[in-house]
Amino acid sequence: MLSIDDARARVLGAITPLPSETVPIGQSVGRVLSADVVAASDSPRFDNSAMDGFAAAAGAPGRTLKLIGEARAGAPFAGRVGPGEAIRISTGAQMPADGQLGVLPLELATEAGGAVTFNDELTPGRNVRNAGEDLRAGATVLTAGTPIGPAELSVAINAGAGSVQCALRPRVAIVNTGDELVQAGAPLGPGEIYDSNGPMLAAMATLTGAEVISVGVARDDATATRDAIENALAADVVLLSGGVSVGPHDHVKPALEALGVREVFWRVALRPGKPTWFGSKDERLVFGLPGNPVSAYVTFVLFARPALRALQGADPVAPRGSARLGQAVERHAARDECIRVSIADGVATPTGPQGSHRSSSLAGADALAIIPRGEGTLAIGEQVAIEAL
Repeated sequence: MLSIDDARARVLGAITPLPSETVPIGQSVGRVLSADVVAASDSPRFDNSAMDGFAAAAGAPGRTLKLIGEARAGAPFAGRVGPGEAIRISTGAQMPADGQLGVLPLELATEAGGAVTFNDELTPGRNVRNAGEDLRAGATVLTAGTPIGPAELSVAINAGAGSVQCALRPRVAIVNTGDELVQAGAPLGPGEIYDSNGPMLAAMATLTGAEVISVGVARDDATATRDAIENALAADVVLLSGGVSVGPHDHVKPALEALGVREVFWRVALRPGKPTWFGSKDERLVFGLPGNPVSAYVTFVLFARPALRALQGADPVAPRGSARLGQAVERHAARDECIRVSIADGVATPTGPQGSHRSSSLAGADALAIIPRGEGTLAIGEQVAIEAL
């Protein structure tokens, strides 16, 4: 069986990044840049006030100056501010182009009869935001491969971008297998369970930037399984859940072989998630994930999520951190184990019983703690690698 890292390397080795498209800036959140964003102009574009107050030349406290006008955001003062003069100014308003001016806050000045008395010293540049202080024209402010969140959106807009180049969103099709699966909320018959994997995997793929084009259930029948997978192969990535083992009702592997999907690996030295399958057909990727919900979740995080990121040109895997175990954990002799943990003050504490059928262990989990295979028990306080969720 492959190690986690070897299996992930094989997944990433099968990937060809998707082409790019132009995306309006307001629709870019959740996408990944395929080209750098370069500032079209300085930001701020002009010197402006950081306070509501009065703009004037530098000077000592106790001066009384004549008020000659006002500068508001979007409505600059058109004249000059000479010696013995001041203007009212609002936060964000453009500073007069007189140089050596500063802004005294309202609370440090007294206004009366068309004049203002400064009750504090004013130094050049006090409470002034300088042009280009944030971004310089021509500077690269975001690089290709950067996922766009609200902060990156703000930076791109301030850099003057009305649109950005982004990788195409990977199209994902999800097929869950099993006669026992019932849609959420429907009445359950004997031996039936709710299909939680389909909605869960769809949500995880969407949060990774993918476009989920279909979510379906294939019954435990060879023809139905083959037909469902054949239809799913219209997507860039196929996520199969369940049916990848070797039981008499596991039809996924024969269906994949019949459809010309090349096996890259099957089985990983991992708990939970040993019977994970991965293959490809042309540039389409196919993941056969285990059917237990925790196993499907863990193997998506370890293998499918990096693939979806890599398809978009993003860094596929964030560097692993480390934490101290909050309780002792028994090791598995032959497989690395990913336990669900919450992280607080550098301590990783399991979120509850860790069986692969216990989806409740996913609630409240911040990371997977990777327990290396071996004999014995890892004691409280031992350092372990963690993979953020």
